[in-house]
Formats: sequence, structure tokens, C-alpha cells
Amino acid sequence: MKILKAPRQGASLGEAAQALLEGALVAAPTETFYGLLVRYDHPPGLRRLWALKGREPQKPFPLIVGSAEALALVVARITPLAQRLMEGFWPGPLSILFEAREGLSSFITARGKVAVRMPGDSPALQLAKAVGLPLTATSANPSGAPPARSAEEVLRYFPLGLDLLLDGGRTEARHPSTLVEATEEGLRVLREGAIPKRRLEEFLGQG
Repeated sequence: MKILKAPRQGASLGEAAQALLEGALVAAPTETFYGLLVRYDHPPGLRRLWALKGREPQKPFPLIVGSAEALALVVARITPLAQRLMEGFWPGPLSILFEAREGLSSFITARGKVAVRMPGDSPALQLAKAVGLPLTATSANPSGAPPARSAEEVLRYFPLGLDLLLDGGRTEARHPSTLVEATEEGLRVLREGAIPKRRLEEFLGQG
């Protein structure tokens, strides 16, 4: 495993982005915790990630994107309610469950849905922008363990199995991203996290 310091731009970021384009498995900090990143359309990388995490097959990996163009690669339709939430909370710790495009891997979809967010300011966001493709961003920990907040914790969890680790220091978030589904019928909060349900409802005029 190669370990690089994580500036917001420069050689380390470029090297990590190129590694991701080539199918590497990379750990990098988001604005919440460290995440495990691999490109969404690389089956060998997705299988490696699933084995590394020890994840249940029925729990697909969430994705991050750095642009609307990347989002369009995995999302079939954006409801007006989802669009409002994207405009209000992206970039940021809000994951939205969308209708998935056909043909996507079962590692990232379940029942025709895919969870995506544009993360807040972080090395993970810069990587997503540089790569130009959706990336997984599942938390950097074995399934069931607390999420890693530092490069040292990532290394303790995964001394083997990663290709590259971007050390961006310690993250200070207390909660993961909030996960919602925004349909024509309304808002469903599937996991309350960094953005409280009440704040979402107030934003939408439902509070």
C-alpha cells in the first residue's frame, strides 16, 4: 500500500485520481469519515471492496460524485423534491436514494435504487471531481466496526488490501451522512445522520 499526504490539489491528488481511473482501491477522507473509493463501473474493484469489508451482499455500496455529469451516469431520474434537496444540501453530508440506471452492478444497487451524494469539501470530493466518475464511498472499516476517522485507524483495520491511502489528517464528524429518499409522495428519512430530519423538514417547509 502506498501512503500519500492529501493536499487539496497537486501531485498526490493527481496520483490518487489516476490510480482510481486504473481500478485501484483507495482510502481517503470525506467530510464525515474516511471512505473506501473505487470506480463504480469496475467489477474487479467492487468485488475486492466487498471482500475487504466483509459486507452483506444485500447492502450495496453508496456512491459519491463531483458533478452533475457523473450523477447522470448512475441515476435514471431526479424528482423535483430530490432536486430541491441537492440544491440545498450538496455538496454536503446528504445521501439521496435515486432510481438507478439500468445495467449497474448489484454491488451499488438494490431494488432498482442507488444512493449518491456529493460530499462536502474534502479530499474525496476533489478526487471525485478529478476522476469525473461516480466512486464508492463506503466507510473505511470492516462491516460492523466503527468508521475510521484517521489514516492510522484505516491502517489498523486494513494493513493489507488497499492500493493507496490518502492521509488527510483526522476527521472530526460525529455522524455519517443522512440518507433520504425523495419521491413524488414526499420525503423519507432512511438514516438520520449529520443533517437532522428536522432541518430537512424546515428547509422543505414541512416543519
